[in-house]
Amino acid sequence: MNVPIETLQGALVGPVDHLGIAVESLEQAKAFYGGTLGLPLLFEEEIESERVKVAAYDGGGIRIELLESSDPEGPVGKFLAKRGPGLHHVCYSVPDIRRTLDELKGKGIEPIGTAPRPGAHGCQVAFLHPKTSGGILIELSQPPFGGQYGGQHGGKDDEHDGE
Repeated sequence: MNVPIETLQGALVGPVDHLGIAVESLEQAKAFYGGTLGLPLLFEEEIESERVKVAAYDGGGIRIELLESSDPEGPVGKFLAKRGPGLHHVCYSVPDIRRTLDELKGKGIEPIGTAPRPGAHGCQVAFLHPKTSGGILIELSQPPFGGQYGGQHGGKDDEHDGE
């Protein structure tokens, strides 16, 4: 997709960067997304600080990130225990994550945590609590300086099990 954030006039967030899908087994999910559906694998990565393994696929204009917990006490592990496999979060690209968080806080939206954190690929990420974002866990992701938008980066957060 690679839509510059600037094209979304008046929006606080840019285009959807990726969908995060919590899975019990990364290998089984990869067999479905890569094998059955035939989507191209973009990358695999383990993010130890977030206790998650990620396999990312090109979903034809949007990245699909499959998330397997490497620790049942991690955020994805807790999510799976409460809700089972399925949509974990929707991630939007933002040009300035701190400004975006400040504006959202001013509108009564509750972030998870107090500040952006490092995510995968050098991104800064933050999550919005589902109770103030319509029941959906929202991730905000700012690419590193010189980085690209539109599915070219990714990031995970700490305790974001959706509660």
